[in-house]
Amino acid sequence: MYRVGRHAGFTLVELMVTIAVFGIMLAIGIPNAGGWLLANRARGVGEFYAEGFGMARREAIAHNTASRISLTPNTDSGQLDWQVDLCYPGADTQCLPGQEGWSTTDAPAANDPLGAGGYRSVFRSAGSLPSAEQLRPSARPDGASQVYYTALGWVNTAFAERLAQLRLTPAGKYANDTPALALSITLAGMVTQCDPTVSGPDSRACPP
Repeated sequence: MYRVGRHAGFTLVELMVTIAVFGIMLAIGIPNAGGWLLANRARGVGEFYAEGFGMARREAIAHNTASRISLTPNTDSGQLDWQVDLCYPGADTQCLPGQEGWSTTDAPAANDPLGAGGYRSVFRSAGSLPSAEQLRPSARPDGASQVYYTALGWVNTAFAERLAQLRLTPAGKYANDTPALALSITLAGMVTQCDPTVSGPDSRACPP
């Protein structure tokens, strides 16, 4: 006849120890998991902006004309929406800041060779990104919000207020646990990620 051993199953003491260990693991793991999740979301924010800069450069090359990316504050998240426009120079259009002739989300550029079927601006909303209270965007130089590209994909340096770097600084309760990051736009129009907290000859440092 089979008899159940005295030690089958859990005793009350063993159950209490298990619960205590589980509670300690939760206490340690949940804050770390929160920081890990925000770090991943921070990388996602960087990719969101990098996509815009990359698109502006690609469209300039693909259409052999001037392009620009404009960043504007999103009222919901405090992050920055972006829009990529094209412009075709002509007798009455020099594709300068503030000048008419650029494409919009509703209509192609004034001199687009494809006419009404030409390129329409691409707009991306930052409304679903982490709040600026958690990850604060800031431009270098201060107040800059646009990058203009030539038909070769290079940054047009004729515009003094061009955006050279976009920093994403962790804020709030995750400020000390999440690394800062920045996107630097080279004169060749390429976007590189750097660490704004590092200086000197370190390869992670942002350009001055």
